[in-house]
Amino acid sequence: VQLVESGGGLVQAGGSLRLSCVAPGRTGSNYAVGWFRQAPGTERDLVAAIDWSGTTTYYADSVQGPFTISKDNGKNTAYLQMNSLKPEDTAVYYCASSWAATMTIHQREYNYWGQGTQVTVSS
Repeated sequence: VQLVESGGGLVQAGGSLRLSCVAPGRTGSNYAVGWFRQAPGTERDLVAAIDWSGTTTYYADSVQGPFTISKDNGKNTAYLQMNSLKPEDTAVYYCASSWAATMTIHQREYNYWGQGTQVTVSS
């Protein structure tokens, strides 16, 4: 199952972007979703995660507050709303879906991934 991200781009510091993640080949909605990011020369890190129902969420300390993760099960789509963006948020952002319904912070529990979308924040 290939996930498809969209919504990345170039934005000035302080601006906003909303990333979308569609799972066209995935049936049902009972899966957790995570958003990860990877900047050049760094490891891929978890930014935010959400359980299948959208009621339980996790945020990395660096994005707590300005970023919001959500999930629309009717559309099989997850979102990452990013506000007050900073240059250090520049990275390729990936969405991933888990084999589990409960929220997880462990990359090994995500089995379907998207190709990534570039987010660049200029100062």
